[in-house]
Amino acid sequence: MFTTRPEIAGTFGVVATTHWLASGVGQAVLERGGNAFDAACAAAFTLQIAEPHLNGPGGDAPIIIHDAKTGKQSVVCGQGPSPAAATLEAFSAMGVDLIPATGVLPAVVPGAFGAWCKLLRDWGTWELGDVLEYAIGYAQNGVPLVPRVAATIESVRPLFKEEWTSSAEIWLPGGNVPGLDKPFANPTLAATYRRVVTEAVGATREARIDAAHRAWYQGFVAEAIGNFVAETDVLDVSGRHHRGLLTAQDMAEWLPTVEAPLAYDYAGHTILKCGPWSQGPVMLQQLAILAGFDIGAMDPLGPDFVHTIIESMKLAYADREAFYGDPNFSDIPMQHLLSPEYNAERRKLITGEASFDLRPGVVGNHSPWVDREAASRADMLTRAPGAGEPTVARMGVIGADTVHIDVIDKWGNMVSATPSGGWLQSSPAIPGLGFCLGTRGQMFWLRPDLPNSLLPKKRPRTTLSPSMALRDGKAWMAFGTPGGEQQDQWQTIFLLRRIHHKLGIQAAIDMPSFHTEHWPSSFWPRVARPGKVVLEGRFANSVLDELVRRGHSATKGDDWSEGRLSAADTVDGFLHTGANPRGMQGYAVGR
Repeated sequence: MFTTRPEIAGTFGVVATTHWLASGVGQAVLERGGNAFDAACAAAFTLQIAEPHLNGPGGDAPIIIHDAKTGKQSVVCGQGPSPAAATLEAFSAMGVDLIPATGVLPAVVPGAFGAWCKLLRDWGTWELGDVLEYAIGYAQNGVPLVPRVAATIESVRPLFKEEWTSSAEIWLPGGNVPGLDKPFANPTLAATYRRVVTEAVGATREARIDAAHRAWYQGFVAEAIGNFVAETDVLDVSGRHHRGLLTAQDMAEWLPTVEAPLAYDYAGHTILKCGPWSQGPVMLQQLAILAGFDIGAMDPLGPDFVHTIIESMKLAYADREAFYGDPNFSDIPMQHLLSPEYNAERRKLITGEASFDLRPGVVGNHSPWVDREAASRADMLTRAPGAGEPTVARMGVIGADTVHIDVIDKWGNMVSATPSGGWLQSSPAIPGLGFCLGTRGQMFWLRPDLPNSLLPKKRPRTTLSPSMALRDGKAWMAFGTPGGEQQDQWQTIFLLRRIHHKLGIQAAIDMPSFHTEHWPSSFWPRVARPGKVVLEGRFANSVLDELVRRGHSATKGDDWSEGRLSAADTVDGFLHTGANPRGMQGYAVGR
């Protein structure tokens, strides 16, 4: 099968990310003797500089790892919680009934830095200063901007000039959108990271990393964030000015956590995901439903394959809406949702016709609440081209998204990470720091007694969803994608084609994909488009016609518009990796 690029095979180490600079940095760390955890950290900090419209230091970072020494897999949770002052009553007093997508009001504790420190401290071997050296160099000396970064800045240029002037100082040098003909630098962010390294003092490597964490969460970074949020009225997508609720104390009280991943056995493989504080379990629920179908007998580009998977997605995501949230605050019935008995009943709901209903399951005698008004809000949002994580600025609707990292080293350690948030277009830059805060709080419901209802110090149910898979009990593949609601759609399609149709990584990435927008989005203004299916343009017209005949509201997008996966695996002594050609910036490297 023709692929857009070779599938990389080697024995020393492989790295795949959403930007070639980060992939090169990750490989450079491996070449200098670092392990997969060191390499992932260095790549992650580089992505903050290379793809600032897709992630930033003020964002989030869920990470799944495989430790070759212990044979154990773990999740490092870099999803920060809501502020202590974030109550339903506080938002009601402000007259806010849907948390806005921009500004400082939706800010939660920025978890990315703490998560990478935790990974480096407990599993890595390098000093933080050495890991940060690459990102500091790029921030100080500049990176080549990809066109989408400049286009994003242009889309919010009036907002930056009129309202978010601290962002204009960084992203509009000389008052202009930066060009693509010379490196773009962020020396303010470089200075922030240099100061963190300077303050990382201690007798051991671990103590020095702990000191860097304190500088961020209890020191000058937290102080600057707390002061700005408390003192600044910020225009957001509501059309009003709001101050935020996040404080330096909220940051000081937070630490990243490590937990066991959720697991589901499917066709000789064990699929690992983050817990129900993420949308990750929907992949496991899809697999539990699809276990009753002969997926291998279906043409991976045929209408039966597309229809069956789309209908399973509708059921799994309906359960996401009904049951998922931070398990520290609600009893999430994951064991029941993944049980054979439950999924046998769910499977019966899939027929030869498209469903237009939002149909969560029933657990015990509980009929859960789900938002059935989301379809009526669809006209409020004209989406930017592509399907990602939408964020909205006053001057117009723009797109934001996510990055992804996969690494395997020569010892067999693995990392799959999906950092996001803190986009340059999400909120004003914090003066003196060179980055802005994330807006993950928009994913909470301002309605009481739901698994994803807003409460103080609670994690919002994120869409960020890295993946890992074992084969016959042994670590096999790390994989993931940007894409918001689409992450656990595109990843499931990719995984099924690998398992059942025996495709290699690059072939499975290149193959045309699809998505649905059937259920309420996690992003403001929380719209749904029941029955909508979008096929990548390279699908045969006969497939589109058959889906329409079955009742789907199906259309075609551009030829290379669906799925932005990267992955790395280990098979029979070889390491393989591949990356997404769509967007022309993802890259896989290795030797």
